[in-house]
Amino acid sequence: MKKLIICSIVLLSFAFAKAQSTKIWTLQECVQYAIENNIDIKQADLNTEVAKLDKKDALGSFLPSLNASASNSWNTGLTQNITTGVLQTQTTRNSSYGITSGVTLFDGWANVYRLQRAKMNILAREYNSELIEDNTLLNVANSYLNVLFNKENLKRLETQHILTKAQIDRTSQLVEAGSLPRGDLLEIAATYANEEQQIIAATNSIVNSRIALAQILNLDDFTNFDVQDPNLTDPNGFVLDKAVTDIYENARSKRFEVKIAEQNTLLAEQDYKIAKSAVLPRLSAFFNYNTRESGQGNFNSFLDPNAPTRQIGIVEGTNQSVVAPNFTSTVGNPDPFFDQLSRNDGISYGLSLSVPIFNGWSVSNNIARSKINVESNKLTEDQTKLTLKRNIYQAYNDAKGSKAAYESASSALEAREQAFEYARERYNVGLMNAFDFNQAQTALTNAQSSLLSNKYDYIFKLKVLELFNGIAPEELKL
Repeated sequence: MKKLIICSIVLLSFAFAKAQSTKIWTLQECVQYAIENNIDIKQADLNTEVAKLDKKDALGSFLPSLNASASNSWNTGLTQNITTGVLQTQTTRNSSYGITSGVTLFDGWANVYRLQRAKMNILAREYNSELIEDNTLLNVANSYLNVLFNKENLKRLETQHILTKAQIDRTSQLVEAGSLPRGDLLEIAATYANEEQQIIAATNSIVNSRIALAQILNLDDFTNFDVQDPNLTDPNGFVLDKAVTDIYENARSKRFEVKIAEQNTLLAEQDYKIAKSAVLPRLSAFFNYNTRESGQGNFNSFLDPNAPTRQIGIVEGTNQSVVAPNFTSTVGNPDPFFDQLSRNDGISYGLSLSVPIFNGWSVSNNIARSKINVESNKLTEDQTKLTLKRNIYQAYNDAKGSKAAYESASSALEAREQAFEYARERYNVGLMNAFDFNQAQTALTNAQSSLLSNKYDYIFKLKVLELFNGIAPEELKL
């Protein structure tokens, strides 16, 4: 009785929480929400954006570079005084400025190959995003079906629980009438208690499966989250009408894992071209502009008006004085800043040619590695196609096997239902004991559980096969 009370509280709490503005999601809504919000899909989209930036880098390699530089320094120490010519400790200031530009004229077509590779890489990243989206949406469908399975399983258990309760009431009457021993009532009561435990576990499974689905969708609030219960009476297995070879041919031209492998081979071939370009000469052009200025005063020299000449010697024999102009030196203020820049500027320009001759075999080794990588990617591409073929044939056989198992479980349930009805009639008139009746009821429960499990397994395997056949993930329907 205590377990029944606990079970009732759990179910009532669950129903109360569900009643509070619970949003009911269809499979299509879950799929669309996952496309827009799933973390793995978002991460793949960001990788595509990075590839687009790589393309901009490749385009930029065709453009000239332009850089500016400026420096201003103070030097304190022993330097020559420009006025007296004497070495003394003083502080001087100097600055310099420059602009440098360069452009690659020829690099063995490496820039062209890098641009082509960047474009290919964008396509490869987009294919990878699509593949991640396909896999994510398949997980959405699987989790969605898991929620439906758990909900339907709970309904089955609750229905069986009601029938067992009715059987307890009927057995109590028969025991009181003396038609059945009390042990039969205890046997059915034990079955009833066991069903309560199963209902509690099934309720918990529903919550856990909802949480799993909400996490794939990247939903924060999964308490007010539920899925629509479609009428899945008979799964539509139209895809099994197609030949498996047709499904494979369709998948080989559309599946993104094949496209990714093919694109990776093209990228490897492009890397091989880039590696081979390293053996060719490099030609570049450059232009440099530089200027400078100083904070030191100007050294000015002029003829002394008071003593325009000075004696520097005498002529031997005549004693005539030898004179020279008498210059006087002064230190004035520095020239204006922009005047100095204009006066001290200079430019250089030209071409630079680099011819690779020997680089420790690094170039030849890179070429060899790139060639090996091409062959490796070709093998990976072949293996991807073989794996896809194996997966499709396996998925096709799994779907056919699931269909057969589902049909067999359906027939088995029909037989078990008839057997149980016959057992109940015998039990009610005292021709069958409680143990044998419980055995018949357990067999019916197992048949119901088997049909439910096989139905959802069959539906999921059909969805896998439909994706291989080329249906868009966002068009998945139950």
